[in-house]
Amino acid sequence: MEATTADSRGDWALNTYQAMAPVYDDFTAHHDYEGWLVDLLKILELNGLAGKRLLDVACGTGKSFLPMLPRGWQVTGCDLSPAMLALAEEKVGDSVGLSVADMRELPKLGEFDLVWALDDAINYLLSPEELEQAFRGMRDNLAATGLLLFDVNELLVYRTFYAETSVVEQGGKRFVWRGLAPAGVPAGSVCESRLEVEGEEGAGVAEGETAIHRQRHFPEAEVLAALERAGLECLDIYGHGLDGIPKQPLDTAQHTKAIYIARRADT
Repeated sequence: MEATTADSRGDWALNTYQAMAPVYDDFTAHHDYEGWLVDLLKILELNGLAGKRLLDVACGTGKSFLPMLPRGWQVTGCDLSPAMLALAEEKVGDSVGLSVADMRELPKLGEFDLVWALDDAINYLLSPEELEQAFRGMRDNLAATGLLLFDVNELLVYRTFYAETSVVEQGGKRFVWRGLAPAGVPAGSVCESRLEVEGEEGAGVAEGETAIHRQRHFPEAEVLAALERAGLECLDIYGHGLDGIPKQPLDTAQHTKAIYIARRADT
């Protein structure tokens, strides 16, 4: 696993995922990546997906790329958190190239047929300028005919999930998500929540352990403008709710996520 120095601007996100790494897979145990990726691959194929070289940006513990390996994909992954990547490496050994990298300063890792950033990783960028920086790095890693896929949380998420307290019990742990956003938060806002992990006896989790999650809502106009400035062309936009099934048109009143597909503008 190769390492590069993360920019200090990302220290809060780095600290969050370093602390969260041991419990991340338990907290996201309900996520059906296999089912989600089946649908994402369908819409990618409709947009001309060709080849099987994948760069997974913000790959975390590898849950997003694991379903691609039995499909014959050659995978490279990167993430801000060494602790998250160490868990990914435990799952795949040296079959996947893994690097520590900040998506705002993404190095050239190859020429990929598909670059993606899943599970609202994009929303951890806190300004349109950071969004453009990330898109430029992703563009530079695309092959001439490659596709970029990413999702962003819609405003509905910040007016509900980021404004509420919810509890999940999994793997002998109790996760308390405390959303701190006002229910009527305006578009383009930065919102914060705190995830508290309470471990049962023997669970190995410190009592009162907390991870801060800070995200920004990116309206469609901001996303499209950042793509254009970064030399990318948007091909398609989908939305989906908690069922994870991509639908058109994107309905910001109903959908929790927007899915974007883009390519290099010079192709």
